[in-house]
Amino acid sequence: MNTFEASYRNLHTTGELAQRVSAAQARQHACDLCGRSCGADRYVEPGSCRMRTRAWVSSYGPHHGEENPLRGSKGSGTIFFSSCNLRCCYCQNADISQKVSGMEVDAQELAAIMLSLQDKGCHNINFVSPSHVTAEILAALLIAAQLGLHLPLVWNTGGYDSMSSLTLLDGIIDIYMPDMKYADADIASRLSGITDYPRINQQAVREMHRQTGDLILDERGLAQRGLLIRHLILPGNLAGTAQIMRFLAEEISVDTYVNLMEQYRPCYQAHTQPPLDRTPTQQEFKRAHRDASAAGITRLDQRTSSLRFF
Repeated sequence: MNTFEASYRNLHTTGELAQRVSAAQARQHACDLCGRSCGADRYVEPGSCRMRTRAWVSSYGPHHGEENPLRGSKGSGTIFFSSCNLRCCYCQNADISQKVSGMEVDAQELAAIMLSLQDKGCHNINFVSPSHVTAEILAALLIAAQLGLHLPLVWNTGGYDSMSSLTLLDGIIDIYMPDMKYADADIASRLSGITDYPRINQQAVREMHRQTGDLILDERGLAQRGLLIRHLILPGNLAGTAQIMRFLAEEISVDTYVNLMEQYRPCYQAHTQPPLDRTPTQQEFKRAHRDASAAGITRLDQRTSSLRFF
């Protein structure tokens, strides 16, 4: 029998979850809740993410295209937030990630969305591109927990997460699923508009693993707790796959669960940044898998993904 209980249930019972909500909301007065740490008072003006103190939800529902341990038979309960904190020139969902779109929701409305996904039988609640709305998610979670939410939570992020935010999420998030986009800061700056991605990203991944450890699956093969890494294979080895795989093997764990994502195609402004104007070759895909194997990473998601990627 599955006896798993989501981490936040205990924090809700002790009152700690309510304290985390207050702390997250306070940090929005000089916001440092994502890797940009823009310092905006989001009660007065939008942050660099274009958000103030309400989240915008682009879409939500059961998702059957996620990684095997998340989708199961009834899907992962995904909530897609708009206005990503990254500026990737090749984003496949630029209409969502690069502007404010969808519906603006308050905490009660977001909580209702979470509960509706649980009612549909989803295996988890999957927050997609959530970093910039950490405070809003926690406020909604407090309400949802009071109303019986019990599913594991997935933090499905571009990997540009601040330590301030991750400290607040410790003991709340069950499954961290960050991207590791780049090994080189100059490439990150050119393609995603941020200068310190590798440093912030690697620091975040270390903390995520410290909090949750390697990915744990139940008897059905469903994720219960732990770290799952996404790495999009880019043409011309722009992502630095070999370096990232070595980092995971040497500084995180050789048992890290990794999805080497093979669905890159030129989108948005990719034509302005060759070789992003083409898809990766079969040789490049094979090289990425060899790089993972050479590093000692063998726990790979066994399929070519059809995910929506931010």
